[in-house]
Amino acid sequence: MKPRMPLIVAGATLACILTGVTPAYATFPGRNGLIAFQAQATADAHIEIYTVRQNGHDLRQITHLDADAIRPDWSPDGRQIIFEIDRSEAPFCGIALMNADGTDIVELTPPQNLCENDPSFTPDGARIIFDRFDGVDEAFWTMDLTGNDRQRIGNCCADPNVSPNSEKFSFVTESDQPFQAALFTSNLDGSNLLQLTPFSFGVAVKQDWAPDGRHLVFSKNGIGHPPGISANIATIRPDGTHLRLITHYEGGDVQALVGSYSPDGRWIVFRLEDHGLSGLYKMRPDGSHMRVILPLSNFKPRSIDWGAKPSEDEESEAEE
Repeated sequence: MKPRMPLIVAGATLACILTGVTPAYATFPGRNGLIAFQAQATADAHIEIYTVRQNGHDLRQITHLDADAIRPDWSPDGRQIIFEIDRSEAPFCGIALMNADGTDIVELTPPQNLCENDPSFTPDGARIIFDRFDGVDEAFWTMDLTGNDRQRIGNCCADPNVSPNSEKFSFVTESDQPFQAALFTSNLDGSNLLQLTPFSFGVAVKQDWAPDGRHLVFSKNGIGHPPGISANIATIRPDGTHLRLITHYEGGDVQALVGSYSPDGRWIVFRLEDHGLSGLYKMRPDGSHMRVILPLSNFKPRSIDWGAKPSEDEESEAEE
């Protein structure tokens, strides 16, 4: 799997913020549907995308590619998933769209010597925002769901997630120092840049807005796992106040790394790592009522995204 290009920011470079962009939600408000994530079944297998119900039932591998399928993101209606394909030949990383059950995969990246990665939907579900690197230039672009009408929207930072009121977006920026990354917000035009955390927090790229827009959730010490220090999940308000750790692991053997809020805002889904084993868990946004979705094992769910239930799907989802 090709690693994401690190983004090095210092001094005036922080002013390089997206302009004219309509970024995507990480979690769309709605009824809770399936949870999607990437995982590698064995050390010599490709990374594939899986879905599971929030009660741990119906775990399904929905991709079966001769390549790595990673970074799934749900469409607002819960009917499609946009994701990244990583392979050893051009395009080395590209973007593909599929139905929620893994059928009808359509690759949207042209067969060129470039990398298009980390895709997500815009709030209306009509466009995709993604990172594009051609060996010289790295920037955010958007395109329609056919891969056409491509528009470069400017250089800058990592993993933009729009606020529910569409007024701001959040993103993570790495520094040139090990284990250093910070959470930022700005207006959609790049103005009113606000650094919510210090770079020393080592914020993991995966972060999310609560569906009501009142908090963001992120993982502290989630970049590279510094030795002897555990990653923990925290929430913060968009103005940088009311920072609150909601997990409290210590010593580096146990880690909690956030995936996303549930569409109804009542849960946070995350990966728990415990002495080399990993599991999929959920908890309330205050850190209480921790529940197992997939128990600890050698199976490691990553890039976790909780989708909305399609409106026509009336099958009840069991709550734990």
